[in-house]
Amino acid sequence: MSEAVKDLISQALDQDFNTANKTFADIMSVKMTDVLDQEKIRLADNIYNGVEPDDYDEEDILGDEDGDQLELDLDTEGDDEVEEDEAEIEDEDLDLEDDEDLDEDDEDEEV
Repeated sequence: MSEAVKDLISQALDQDFNTANKTFADIMSVKMTDVLDQEKIRLADNIYNGVEPDDYDEEDILGDEDGDQLELDLDTEGDDEVEEDEAEIEDEDLDLEDDEDLDEDDEDEEV
């Protein structure tokens, strides 16, 4: 982990958000410059050396520097329960709309 990232984390933990914001902007600026430089190299290689874009691996262009990027499993066990609850709420809403339509029909008949 770079020193700038460590500084960013410590600033966030210390709730020094103004300084953390500047540090974050600096980190992003460096990363964007690195990606742009890689793209310039790839484009120049394509134009002057005849290297086809297919010869590049996407990992080479946009890969992580340390090789320690982890993938997160965002599925949780409670997802099924949430979907069932949402389905029940939608059913209740439909039932309420039907009841309102019936009430309106009853009022029309009374008049």
